Amino acid sequence: MLDDTDDIHPLFNGAPKTAEFKKLRKRIIREAREAIERYGMIERGARWLVCLSGGKDSYTLLAALVELQWRGLLPVDLLACNLDQGQPGFPATVLPEFLKRMGVPHRIEYQDTYSIVMDKVPQGRTYCALCSRLRRGNLYRIAREESCSAVVLGHHRDDILETFFLNLFHGGKLATMPPKLLNDDGDLLVYRPLAHVAETDCDRFARAMGYPIIPCDLCGSQDGLQRQAIKQMLDRWETASPGRRQKMFSALMSARPSHLLDPDLFDFAGLTRSVAFEQNSND
Repeated sequence: MLDDTDDIHPLFNGAPKTAEFKKLRKRIIREAREAIERYGMIERGARWLVCLSGGKDSYTLLAALVELQWRGLLPVDLLACNLDQGQPGFPATVLPEFLKRMGVPHRIEYQDTYSIVMDKVPQGRTYCALCSRLRRGNLYRIAREESCSAVVLGHHRDDILETFFLNLFHGGKLATMPPKLLNDDGDLLVYRPLAHVAETDCDRFARAMGYPIIPCDLCGSQDGLQRQAIKQMLDRWETASPGRRQKMFSALMSARPSHLLDPDLFDFAGLTRSVAFEQNSND
């Protein structure tokens, strides 16, 4: 897949030639393909709206999907989309110039959701919930306008783990970001092909490729976010026990409803001893 040939998408021009980078790239592509196949994301001939924020995760997502499509392993059309939310100082020309130069079909949409968030959210409160809700509504609209069947997001393994612990500690439920989700209206699917990919791999890949990373100055400028606290907790655990993140993620893929406490998932009331056992006990 990664042989040095002229048959390469412009998105990968200038890729490092080191064995370490090739291993990284292969791992990301393999894990993205595993998630796509494991969670049944492929609908042959479909069109995907690939959401590109300009962060390391969305660049890695785009690269992985283009790689799979380029190699004939992802039989869908890809449309990259950036939603410019009107944040002051946002470098509006970076992504369209990058996507044009790379030959990636794209749509750039401007919607000033920033002003709405700043107006509606009281000082001292986090912006994430309203910001993401407004962004999601616009992306669904764009997907419908572009005849896309799926909205594809760059959330990775660590996002999924952090969301699990946020729900556990603050929401009182066992839930996280699913790799495949049907929207409330039932007309669009939401995919997360990087569900198995570590955040550190996304960071190393995007930086090694020299992609023009754009930070999010809206939520990233707020201190004390619960997600940041969870991330720091997981970092400490990982430092103390390397590989713990992957162990916890594997646990999310191996749930045992009979060993939890939700009677809607497992019929505890209907769990009885076998007739044969009762007869033997009476003898």
